[in-house]
Amino acid sequence: MSENKNPLLCDPETGVCEIPGNANNSSTLASTSAGKPVKIIYFTDPICSSCWGIEPQLHKLKLEYGEVIGIEYRMGGLLPDWSYNSGGISKPSDVAHHWDEVSLHYDMPIDGDVWLEDPLPSSFPPSIAFKSAQLQDNQKALRFLRRIREMVFLEKKNITKWEHIADAATAVGLDAQQLQKDMEDKGKKAFEADLALARQMGVRGFPSMFFTDSTGKQEFVYGVKPYKVYETAIQKLAASAKPFAYNKDWQHLFNHFNTLTKKEFAELMNISAAESNTLLQKLTSEGLLVETSTKNGSLWRVK
Repeated sequence: MSENKNPLLCDPETGVCEIPGNANNSSTLASTSAGKPVKIIYFTDPICSSCWGIEPQLHKLKLEYGEVIGIEYRMGGLLPDWSYNSGGISKPSDVAHHWDEVSLHYDMPIDGDVWLEDPLPSSFPPSIAFKSAQLQDNQKALRFLRRIREMVFLEKKNITKWEHIADAATAVGLDAQQLQKDMEDKGKKAFEADLALARQMGVRGFPSMFFTDSTGKQEFVYGVKPYKVYETAIQKLAASAKPFAYNKDWQHLFNHFNTLTKKEFAELMNISAAESNTLLQKLTSEGLLVETSTKNGSLWRVK
């Protein structure tokens, strides 16, 4: 029997947060998003630090290949509860230092102190909340997922608590009352369906991305990889796909994504992290952006 590795010990070298028990089996999935040559099934989790680390690449992928790809977000169930003791982590406080290390590795702001101050008992409630949000509006659901990730990674908020889930839902224009109702039934069932699909497809960790064309041909990208790896996966399935030359004006990017980190801005602008930081600080000093600072980096939004 394989070692029951703790899923919250995400390996920065492989870019993976693994869950115990699932062998890798990239089974085929022959459907594709309507009107899009390539479908991506993306298995993730709201508290997966490696999934936060992949946000810069995902942002750019959506801008350059949005006309070619359809991304289907699925929840994978990273942390059911704390009923195990393995993998070097036996209690929430053990995660704190690890998250700080992951933050430095990906150059994405993560404050691990949430595990010392208000630790999460599970990742299931925010996952169910996301599935419930999808029942209302898929685009708002994606903004909701982004918001709860900002809450847990930067603001040290326990996103299993209803008060934080409700605040995030309201902030992105979802009906919080309906969301709460759906979390008890339809959203929970949708989450259980995602877990079943993850088992069927042999998902063993996050991020896991299955790229599939209309014939069923598939490319599998596991873990956080450089942008070129995701781009190559698309081009293998859609040889004629060319990157869209999107508008790199800072205002356009912030209007599109609302919030950006230094690493995300650098990826989208095709500049270095140092250049990104200099430009973001300049825009902040001019009163055009607002910076939210943490001990391990910042997030910016339009003022």
